[in-house]
Amino acid sequence: MLHVRVVVPLGNAGSHFNLTFLHFGFLPGLQMGQGLWRVARNQQLQQEGYSEQGYLSREQTRRMAASSISNSSHRKQVQGGIDIYHLLKARKSKEQEGFINLEMLPPELSFTILSYLNATDLCLASCVWQDLANDELLWQGLCKSTWGHCSIYNKNPPIGFSFRKLYMQLDEGSLTFNANPDEGVNYFMSKGILDDSPKEIAKFIFCTRTLNWKKLRIYLDERRDVLDDLVTLHNFRNQFLPNALREFFRHIHAPEERGEYLETLITKFSHRFCACNPDLMRELGLSPDAVYVLCYSLILLSIDLTSPHVKNKMSKREFIRNTRRAAQNISEDFVGHLYDNIYLIGHVAA
Repeated sequence: MLHVRVVVPLGNAGSHFNLTFLHFGFLPGLQMGQGLWRVARNQQLQQEGYSEQGYLSREQTRRMAASSISNSSHRKQVQGGIDIYHLLKARKSKEQEGFINLEMLPPELSFTILSYLNATDLCLASCVWQDLANDELLWQGLCKSTWGHCSIYNKNPPIGFSFRKLYMQLDEGSLTFNANPDEGVNYFMSKGILDDSPKEIAKFIFCTRTLNWKKLRIYLDERRDVLDDLVTLHNFRNQFLPNALREFFRHIHAPEERGEYLETLITKFSHRFCACNPDLMRELGLSPDAVYVLCYSLILLSIDLTSPHVKNKMSKREFIRNTRRAAQNISEDFVGHLYDNIYLIGHVAA
């Protein structure tokens, strides 16, 4: 028995391939060892060839990419007249921090970016970009987008006036109103923001969404003069009756229970709707009293169709019959369209 051990180097790492043969004959065992040595040597040469090709391909790709970047940056510099590559390189430090300094941008672009911030974020931005974030145009836009009408907008600003300070006062007054409506209105008047006029107060209420609707309902129930002016601010021209009623109740919320205040709201709405659509009223033969009846019918139908406690829903035929019985000389098709609107869109006072 003859043991033959062949050691074959397999690369530059210093590793070896050990072959041990166990054979009863010297020559056959030696021939087998030579054959396996050739297989290992071929694998080594093939591996070195792959490594060399991979290195060449990677080196070629790297050179092509570098050449492409150089050519593209040169073209941008020639065409636009601005070296974009060096400009971005100069801002690299800021980009690594996660943002670009707004002071490096054109003022118009900086103001456009800051105009998307709310008041809280704009105050935080003023800690970094004081001159930009404290600009009066930005705070004026915030004031007028949140409170569309104030008496002070139409006056000559007093000495030391700033829209940032005005925003803080408007926000403080709105919070005061949501706690106590009378104190909130008095606060606005004491700061010269609102004039002591029902029409001015109505315009202020109509153009803002910062007031709590429950407190607003209490205030309007007490100040019917403000309610009258608030109703006249609505324009229901060429609107379908249920849609107009929805818009009305979005600004002036309906009470939770039926009572004198709800009757007052529907009465005022009926007269305003007829005043905005005189041609339609003549064509359909409707009067404010007929619109009043239709409004109540729409509210009852809305409750009937949307309430989970009502199992037997009112059908379209029943609604037409009941409505035409309460308000005569109304077109059957018109009443049918009213039913379809509530059925498809939903409650008029939701």
